[in-house]
Amino acid sequence: MTNFSNDDKDGFFMDRRVFFLGTAGALALGTAGCGGGSGGFSTTGGALAQQQPQPQTSGATPGATPGATPGATPGATPGATDAVDTIDTTAPDPTAPPTQVGKITHPGLLSTEADLKRIRDKLAASEEPWVGGWGALLGSGRSHLGASPRPLEMVIRGAGNNNFAQMYIDMQRAHQLALRWKISGDEDYAKKALEFLNAWSSKLTKLGGDSNVFLASGLYGYQWANAAELMRTYPGWAEEDVARFRAMLLNVFYPLCHNFLVDHNGSEIRKVIHYWANWDLCNICSVFAIGVFCDRPDLTAEAVNYYKSGRGNGAGAHNVYFMHPGHLGQWQESHRDQGHSTLGIALAGALCEMAWNQGEDLYGYWNNRLLAGAEYVAKTNLSDPNGNPYEMPFTPYTNDQFTGTAVAGTGHFRPCFEVIYNHYVNRRGLSAPWTQAMAEKMRPERFDGTGDQPGLGTLLYTRDPAPAAKPSGLSAFLSAGKVLLSWWGSADATHYLVQRAGSPNGPFATLSQVSDPRTYTDDPAQGTWYYRISAVTSLGELIGAETLRVAVPGELWLHLPLNGDANDASGHGLHAQLKDGASWGKGRAGGRAVLLDGRSGHVALPDGALSALGDFTISLWVYWDAAATYSRIFDFGSNNVAFMALGARDSVNQMRFMTTRVESWSMQSVAGNALPTGRWVHVAVTLSGTVGTLYVDGSPVASQNDIWITPYQLGHTTRTWLGRSQYDRDPFFKGRMQDLRIYSGAQDAAFIADLAR
Repeated sequence: MTNFSNDDKDGFFMDRRVFFLGTAGALALGTAGCGGGSGGFSTTGGALAQQQPQPQTSGATPGATPGATPGATPGATPGATDAVDTIDTTAPDPTAPPTQVGKITHPGLLSTEADLKRIRDKLAASEEPWVGGWGALLGSGRSHLGASPRPLEMVIRGAGNNNFAQMYIDMQRAHQLALRWKISGDEDYAKKALEFLNAWSSKLTKLGGDSNVFLASGLYGYQWANAAELMRTYPGWAEEDVARFRAMLLNVFYPLCHNFLVDHNGSEIRKVIHYWANWDLCNICSVFAIGVFCDRPDLTAEAVNYYKSGRGNGAGAHNVYFMHPGHLGQWQESHRDQGHSTLGIALAGALCEMAWNQGEDLYGYWNNRLLAGAEYVAKTNLSDPNGNPYEMPFTPYTNDQFTGTAVAGTGHFRPCFEVIYNHYVNRRGLSAPWTQAMAEKMRPERFDGTGDQPGLGTLLYTRDPAPAAKPSGLSAFLSAGKVLLSWWGSADATHYLVQRAGSPNGPFATLSQVSDPRTYTDDPAQGTWYYRISAVTSLGELIGAETLRVAVPGELWLHLPLNGDANDASGHGLHAQLKDGASWGKGRAGGRAVLLDGRSGHVALPDGALSALGDFTISLWVYWDAAATYSRIFDFGSNNVAFMALGARDSVNQMRFMTTRVESWSMQSVAGNALPTGRWVHVAVTLSGTVGTLYVDGSPVASQNDIWITPYQLGHTTRTWLGRSQYDRDPFFKGRMQDLRIYSGAQDAAFIADLAR
């Protein structure tokens, strides 16, 4: 394997000869293959005017500021990622007073008072599917009064002598008994629930085991908090008992959750992707739920911020690895097995519902990214009318454990889809055909006897449907020279009309009727085109929320002459900034150029400057003073997990364009000879579909036909740099740069040759 970063010197990047030794060494990190299973910004849009982050607003908090993040740290930059060369694994002091960053609503985790009232009203009216859902709770075997708690001082998960089932059975009893009290009003169930809560908080002092202890902290911490949150309104729960339960959550569960998210059991810096998505997600859930029950908005902010900008596989940007046409989101564990894939969906759904009930819309993050993942996982586990599994699109995925080339397994039915279906379809009016089919297949949802999640979604989350929403979330960009469209549909639409016009005000002509998947590829003549989607429903047409502009075969997207200022000359307002040791020096032909000192100087482009692009052309003049291995000409990303970069020289003396969403483990690249030093050189990179081409001084020097990760797949990058690497140890570029041009669309060789003159 070619080395791409100076971090290689510490042995992070392994070639194939030492991979199996490295795998054996990875076992010291723990059995990360276990998992917990048994068995925004929207990058949509082609118009630059629509590239600003879209506010996500939750209906749970009327009057909230659009786009505001309840519990967010004041002054924090959304999506910003700090350097990770040093890691602070110290959990905040559980006894510290809460940071005043937001108001917490109670009860406000998986069930609110409004939810519980809805359930009571529907049961009183004998309405389905609530009656069936109530029957699932009554028949679970863990909602009755006859059992007694069996608390432990130490709960072990992993490393032998496992006793964690003893805890999660009592945990589920506490939650289900609390639900029976809140729904029926029978105080006997409240008293019995308190027996379990008080017994465990009086005895439990430690979670132990191997790396699987981090699954225990996550999976069980958030469910204990949910049971307690339901009981906080019960007047018979003594304050000293409540305080003791808070202490248990803060001292036994939270420190492990926090440690895992910042350190990943020692793998944070070198291979954060070692742990699968569900490991992160359960600990994010736990931190958030503990924060709500303990009135700690600093903890809820920690969880939300990690989901939005964390480096691990459970963060919202990474749990969906690849977005296929029609907004089908390939889940990070889809090539592993479906037990863990559905567990990830369950945990992400729980997190988003809890956050929604505190006024934070994580459901809407990055154009409903969770729905994209849920649709993909649901369809994977369903069968066609002939009983055959659906053939799923799949982009190869490689981590430090193995490479996946297709989805693994099918037919896993975890009770987790009702919460997602009811949010997107019944609460928001969107279409989610595969999630809906899965929810209907399992209705009424049972409880999850493995202890991974509560289940019982039919009872807890079913709501009457809202009016159908307009088609939304439209994306439109060039792919292999054609216009690729995807969108979210309307809840009761029978089909969609794909429409195109030569001006934003029409007239629009219908190109095609589409049902599922909700995608269309157009091959129009050269020109500027405007696209919209119209849903056909029983009540008539619903014209889509967006009209997007796409220029064919492309247009100048960003132009930084860099001849004395860093302003964008394209007219799109994407102005850059000189940072740290960047100044102005002598340019080509007597002009000026940005001068980078090789120590800290770099140029920062606007966040998300390229995030709506599929095909692209990047062209730049560079003058490299002296060669330094791993120095970057450009590097566009948000961290060293997901980025797109052009390196001037790598460890095998090649200039390399590379793009990835899994650190170095699956680097897609095209390479030529190293960048020359001591003279002005014109470099350019184009991508057309999956074909990447590298140019030097106007001539193509290399091409590769397996480049899958486009700027659109990277999303709203927050570290979009010239002259600086995502890896903190890599050297800064030392030299000069001038005339950066970025085009939508892959320009041809003659065009590149003209730029190089």
